Amino acid sequence: MQTAQTNLTDFLASALQEVPTAEALSTLLLSIAHSAKTIAALIRKGSLMDFAGKLASQNIQGETQITLDVLSNAIFMADLKQSGVVAGLASEEMDAPVDITEGGPFLVVFDPLDGSSNVAVNVSVGSIFSVLKAPTTPLTDTDYLQAGNQQVAAGYALYGYCTMLVITLGNGTYGFTLDPDRAEFYLTHPRMQVPEDTAEFAINASNERFWDAATSRYVEGCLAGASGTRAKDFNMRWVASMVADVHRILIRGGVYVYPQDSKKPARAGRLRLMYEVNPMSMLVEQASGKSSTGRQRVLDVQPDHIHQRVPVMLGSRHEVELIERCYQDVDKGLVKNAHSPLFSDRSLFHKKQ
Repeated sequence: MQTAQTNLTDFLASALQEVPTAEALSTLLLSIAHSAKTIAALIRKGSLMDFAGKLASQNIQGETQITLDVLSNAIFMADLKQSGVVAGLASEEMDAPVDITEGGPFLVVFDPLDGSSNVAVNVSVGSIFSVLKAPTTPLTDTDYLQAGNQQVAAGYALYGYCTMLVITLGNGTYGFTLDPDRAEFYLTHPRMQVPEDTAEFAINASNERFWDAATSRYVEGCLAGASGTRAKDFNMRWVASMVADVHRILIRGGVYVYPQDSKKPARAGRLRLMYEVNPMSMLVEQASGKSSTGRQRVLDVQPDHIHQRVPVMLGSRHEVELIERCYQDVDKGLVKNAHSPLFSDRSLFHKKQ
């Protein structure tokens, strides 16, 4: 199960041996893999198909949809309905969940094309999904509102120079690479691990003027580099595609930071909990990383609606813990402004001699 010659089908057969719903879950994940292959083929056509052309419509988030957003959503919907193992679906591109008559034991919530604004400039994009148990009673919208710690499986497809599928079944995080000649995903990254320490962080620096004090304090400490209190230089990375940014962290470490800010105060954050942050958090935690809102473990957040937004800091454990301590310092009144030093005599972060 640990070589590039292990395909996704064989991996699932081995990994799910002791799972009561093994056949149904395997069928579901293979259906998602089929969707990923189809979307990858469409993306490869690029401008030949004018997929970056804007549509007049907007999704429930108030975001303009491009043609490929709509096509990707339709592909997922068709494959998941046809699988026969899904009782209901919820997507970033749909206002409300869709129930499937005579469905199976699972619910799937997904973002069919994360980072779609990057399509026009040929930068990596992806698809994100989360698998939940379906209740035995007739579905209501509240049946989808399960905390991330209840996920059965989660993953993403990355459409880059190669197509990858990264999944977790709750026992490690595994990466598969698509062989386009054989149209098969093969295991290439067994038991991915996020290093505890890092010298990279990812944040949208254009929002700096809107950041809260804890975020400003953390980033300022990173930017001070070797001459500052962190005593090491950091690199800043930002792709504006969560899939691409998180994939980099799973491969070589780092921390991804998207806080709540004052740009749109009514929003609790930028990213959606159910079909972006929860599945990514599960993948990172299963790879020995950590994910937090700054004040709470992401996977313990109880959703209150399908399209709920949350702040998120995920990746290398020690950096996420430091960001959490920044929030603790702010909450305890130990930080008078965003420019309070990260390590100071009065700080909770002061290094004891």
